Amino acid sequence: MKISRPPISVFVLFFLSAVLRHHLSLGTPITCSGIVPMKHRTAMLSISDFGAVGDGKTLNTNAFNAAIDRIRNSNSSNGTLVYVPRGVYLTQSFNLTSHMTLYLADGAVIKALQDTEKWPLTDPLPSYGRGRERPGRRYISFIHGDGLNDVVITGRNGTIDGQGEPWWNMYRSRTLKFTRPGLIEFKNSTNIVISHVVLQNSPFWTVHPVYCSGVVVHHVTILAPTDSYNTDGIDPDSSSNVCIEDSYMSTGDDLVAVKSGWDEYGIAYNRSSRDITIRRITGSSRFAGIAIGSETSGGIQNITVENITLYNSGIGIHIKTNTGRGGSIQGITISGVYMENVRTGIKISGDTGDHPDDKFNLTALPVVRGITIKNVWGIKVERAGMIQGLKDSPFTNLCFSNVTLTGTKSPPTWKCSDVVGAAHKVNPTPCPELTATTQQGGSCENQS
Repeated sequence: MKISRPPISVFVLFFLSAVLRHHLSLGTPITCSGIVPMKHRTAMLSISDFGAVGDGKTLNTNAFNAAIDRIRNSNSSNGTLVYVPRGVYLTQSFNLTSHMTLYLADGAVIKALQDTEKWPLTDPLPSYGRGRERPGRRYISFIHGDGLNDVVITGRNGTIDGQGEPWWNMYRSRTLKFTRPGLIEFKNSTNIVISHVVLQNSPFWTVHPVYCSGVVVHHVTILAPTDSYNTDGIDPDSSSNVCIEDSYMSTGDDLVAVKSGWDEYGIAYNRSSRDITIRRITGSSRFAGIAIGSETSGGIQNITVENITLYNSGIGIHIKTNTGRGGSIQGITISGVYMENVRTGIKISGDTGDHPDDKFNLTALPVVRGITIKNVWGIKVERAGMIQGLKDSPFTNLCFSNVTLTGTKSPPTWKCSDVVGAAHKVNPTPCPELTATTQQGGSCENQS
């Protein structure tokens, strides 16, 4: 699979040098990865000791399960490292356990079996009420953890390959029986770290921590073809205290999308996504680089996004929700974004996303307020922004500061409706709804 490299231009170099100068002035780069300290395991098991063969043909599901069962039955709080040596290890899906590290050596590949008929099912998430694509149950993720604590997936840039093509073809041909499996999903879990691995070809969402707290994902590479539908990179969902840093992604859908449940099911489950930091991400997507939503029914608060580089993408920043979602999106700060060759620079929309069924409440309107987007620079941007709230629930307290977006031939344009906000040093000039420099809560000028 060929992944295009980011274009290098004078603008990119200037922007990156400014970011570098900022970091150097502060000393060590800021990081949130310490919220979950990496555990040093004194005990180690190799899957080779359980009969695993890395020839790309032998099925190794029993070896993975046996190694993980050994840890599960040991009841040791110190935990154990499961070592995957160089080789290609074909396996069906498997479940992790608490107090373990899955370590992929240089050249190690864990590859999903392409047998969709034998793929196990799991219950739908209560905040979704059904599978995201199809009613009823859903296919379990390739690597899964439920109710776990202290789990690490790391290594020396080994690869976890979901071999998603059969699933993508089923989606295209509309022959899916259930919702496709993700690559890695942690549910109801705490103290999770994923680092220094390559994650590729997920059938569906790549990394999905849902109902989790204390999750760190850093120094990962996430790859999927541009035409692979719904292969989001990282989707924190009804989760808190999440850190996503220092990673490269090129996928068929949003690179990072913060979610919190779907319509009436998410409203009833009522678990927000909050206290999430997304920092130093580079990548491209035909959809959005950084997204909030569109499943936002449990609420999304206190999200910090900074130092993002995007190229060859559909939308740079997309905050999206819909009638029937309910929930609130507030306390979002996005800064230090460079984008090149992007169709729409900034989009905040109240009419995006489908519904699980016809039982959603038309009066359950989302509340969107307190959004700050600053220090954004884009070139080759076709449309500067689309900021469209809801007539009966306008988006308020929006602040755009130090935003410069240029097109290829003519200046990109803005389109706004049902929004109230302020702008300072924004070029091209935004729509009238955003041209005030002061707003409730203070001056937008102070946000630079």
